[in-house]
Amino acid sequence: MSEASQTLHLPSSESAIALAGAGEENLQQLARHTGTRLVMRGSDLLVMGQPKAVERCLAAIQVLKPYWEEGRAIAAPDILTAFQALDSNQVDEYRDLQRDVLARTRRGEPIRAKTFRQRQYVRAIQTHDVTFCIGPAGTGKTFLAAVIAVQALLSEQCDRIILTRPAVEAGEKLGFLPGDLQQKVNPFLRPLYDALYEFIEPEKIPDLMERGKIEVAPLAYMRGRTLSKAFAIVDEAQNTTPAQLKMVLTRLGFGSRMVVTGDITQVDLPAYQDSGLVVAERILRSVEGIAFCHLSAADVVRHPLVQKIVAAYERHENRR
Repeated sequence: MSEASQTLHLPSSESAIALAGAGEENLQQLARHTGTRLVMRGSDLLVMGQPKAVERCLAAIQVLKPYWEEGRAIAAPDILTAFQALDSNQVDEYRDLQRDVLARTRRGEPIRAKTFRQRQYVRAIQTHDVTFCIGPAGTGKTFLAAVIAVQALLSEQCDRIILTRPAVEAGEKLGFLPGDLQQKVNPFLRPLYDALYEFIEPEKIPDLMERGKIEVAPLAYMRGRTLSKAFAIVDEAQNTTPAQLKMVLTRLGFGSRMVVTGDITQVDLPAYQDSGLVVAERILRSVEGIAFCHLSAADVVRHPLVQKIVAAYERHENRR
C-alpha cells in the first residue's frame, strides 16, 4: 500500500510550539503510537505514513485541539488519554475532561485532571468520605487531594486541613534528625507543602498553621484524637503498619473527609512488616462509603522520563 501524506495548517506559531512540545517530544510520541512520521515546518505539520496511520494520528491531534489551539502545553498523559478516548469512543468525555477546571493556582493557572483515572480519583474524593489512591510517583495522588482540600477550606466546607505521613524514610527516624518537632517533620512533609504553595501565598501558611486551619504532623501524633469537620490527607501510607493505618482511619469524625495515598511498590518498612496500605485494601475494599482508586504509569504527569522510569520498574517487577 502506498504511503499517504497530509498537511495540517496550525493557526499560529504558539499552536505549533504547544503541539510539538519541548524538543518535539509530543511529535515523537504521536509517531511512536501511530507509526507515522511527523515534520513541523513553521506552522505547518506534515504527517506521513500508511493511510490508516495518518488518519489515526490526525484524529488524535484533533482530540488535542483545545490545548494546542490556545497554545496550552501538552503533556505525555494528554496524548495517551487522547488515544484512549479514540479507542474507547470517549472523545466527548475527553472534551469534558479538558474543560473541567478543578481550581486555579494563585498565578491563575488552571488545574485539571489529565487522565480518565485521575478524574475518577477526583470524583471519588468528592463523593466519598474515605478515598484510597494507590499509584506510582508523579501520578498526582497527593497534589490532586491537596487541590480539593484547599478548595474545601477556602469555601468553608471544612474547618481545617490535616496533612500527615509516617516518619519512615529509607530507614531514618525522626529522633535522628536535628531541631524541634517542626524542623524534624518538615523534610517528610515537603511534598504536601509544595502542593499548598500552589494555592496559598507562602507567607500566609504559617498564620493558617498557627490558627489551626492547616495542621501538619507525623502520623504518630494522630493517636487519641477525633478529626471533626476536617479534610485529612494521609500521604505515603505504604509505610504505615496495619495498626497505624487503622488508628488514623478511626480518627474520622462527623463532617470530615480523608484521602489516603501511597505507592505499594515503594515500601520502606522492614521486610517482616506488612504494609498497612496493602492490608487495608484487602480488608476494606468492599466497605460501602470507601473508594479505592488505582493510578498507573500512564497517569504520570511529571517529566516524561519519570513515566519511562516507572514503566521500566513495572516491567522488572512483573518478570520477578
